[in-house]
Amino acid sequence: MHFDHQSEFAEFVAARSGSLIRLAYVLTGDQHAAEDLLQTALTKTAGRWRKIRSAPEAYVRRVMYNEQVSRWRSSRWGRERTAASLPDQPEAERPDEIETRITMQQALRALPARKRAVLVLRYYEDLPESEVAKIMGCSVGTVRSQTHQAITRLRELIGRPVTLEA
Repeated sequence: MHFDHQSEFAEFVAARSGSLIRLAYVLTGDQHAAEDLLQTALTKTAGRWRKIRSAPEAYVRRVMYNEQVSRWRSSRWGRERTAASLPDQPEAERPDEIETRITMQQALRALPARKRAVLVLRYYEDLPESEVAKIMGCSVGTVRSQTHQAITRLRELIGRPVTLEA
């Protein structure tokens, strides 16, 4: 990579890492896995920087989505992970909030990778259907049907109405 490109890439990483690591965490549900996912995406981005430097964030996000879908499909996905220490205790939550959060997390994890990715792109990233279709390499109609099917499945898994706001 040319020196000018290195500095552009370093500036991009410094400016956008916070947002990108949050997205990686939402996709993985684990801080260490999120860091690995982002590092992988940035490594792939650095190798193509000259070609994609006009719109690098979209490229990094697409690499992260695709990498995570591949990881979900991997046979290693879902194995237990050991930790050196117990996590910090969160602020006290109301029991109904805890139950709702856990139920939603379990239901989201039960969704197939593409349906989960569609929900993340549409409702966490707040992207329009056309952008989601472009990122996922499918039609807008497919995004709509995948979104509908994912929400329907969430309703079945949770046993009550699911409200997602775009």
